[in-house]
Amino acid sequence: MTDFIPFNRPVVVGKELQYMAEAIAGEKLSGDGPFTKKCSTLLEQELGVPKVLLTTSCTHALEMMPILLDFQPGDEVIIPAFTFVSTVNAFVLRGAKPVFADIRPDTLNLDESSLEALITHRTKTIIPVHYAGVGCEMDTVLEIAARRGVRVVEDNAHGLFGKYKSRYLGTFGVLAAQSFHESKNFSCGEGGALLINDPALAERAEIIREKGTNRSRFFRGQVDKYTWVDVGSSYLPSDILAAFLYAQLENRAKIQFHRQKVWETYYGGLKDWAARHEVQLPYIPAYCEQAYHMFYMLLPSLDLREDFIAYLRDLGIHSVFHYLPLHLSAMGVQFGGKPGDCPVTERVSDQLVRLPFHNALTENDQQRVIEAVLEFDF
Repeated sequence: MTDFIPFNRPVVVGKELQYMAEAIAGEKLSGDGPFTKKCSTLLEQELGVPKVLLTTSCTHALEMMPILLDFQPGDEVIIPAFTFVSTVNAFVLRGAKPVFADIRPDTLNLDESSLEALITHRTKTIIPVHYAGVGCEMDTVLEIAARRGVRVVEDNAHGLFGKYKSRYLGTFGVLAAQSFHESKNFSCGEGGALLINDPALAERAEIIREKGTNRSRFFRGQVDKYTWVDVGSSYLPSDILAAFLYAQLENRAKIQFHRQKVWETYYGGLKDWAARHEVQLPYIPAYCEQAYHMFYMLLPSLDLREDFIAYLRDLGIHSVFHYLPLHLSAMGVQFGGKPGDCPVTERVSDQLVRLPFHNALTENDQQRVIEAVLEFDF
């Protein structure tokens, strides 16, 4: 019987178990323990970010953003229709109205050429999402935002250590969210981080993350007692999770080298087949250094995509599609979404398929996937 090749598989790459044992032995298992601080410091130094706060998820990092930016009911946020629901939910929870933007047909990122027409007097924020860890056109996004008086925050769930014009993704907006979900390059099962690029937001971010209290200032000796001073929630991850994550971040060069090799092997092995069959492979602009988060293909039609997924499944290979258009979801329709609003998103959602891609993928398994794809003729 042929072994099943999963789409994703969590893997231990270094001292994860040792560090988790150390966290338990240190008797500090709640948030902001030693390993939480090690992760934050590593990311701050590596990315050149003034402040990094680990969170229980990328969703929670996103939820902190509209609180920090003082969103009020009716404020508008421009967001790509092709993204995960957490990106929009975080702002809708604070009463924001999402305005859905279409995506570019090449990188599948926010179509920056659509921004001017979408901005109104109620627009407060634009959220570029760096799809597959490939940078959005940040020069244009930031220029438009600055000229129209709109702030930019980044959803960088896919893009840790990716770059746009030699600058790390997640360092362009006033805030950025990272994900450490088990499907990401670096994982602790469930986890995230808020990158704070505007130092003026750092102290309030700590308060929001600590249930609206100034507890962090108390532990630094800046106040003699802590109390409730703002809105907030409990967004601190356990130090056990941070211990696991720290071991992954320590091995970032090893992980990224492996993922780059996987991506390049897929691309090299499939590009001729894709050209013959009019299948679109990922496009990486020359000025972008991708994060090697995933490998996807766009098949010519929805029917072919469904047949392809079923074909691989019968061969013991798990492939998956990705986002459904947010503007056509039940909630999206309530905000005025309708068919035809974002035609590229609607087409891509029907055509996209992702191949197995994870830190434990072996050369033999990947060759099995490639050979299976090459035998799929239509």
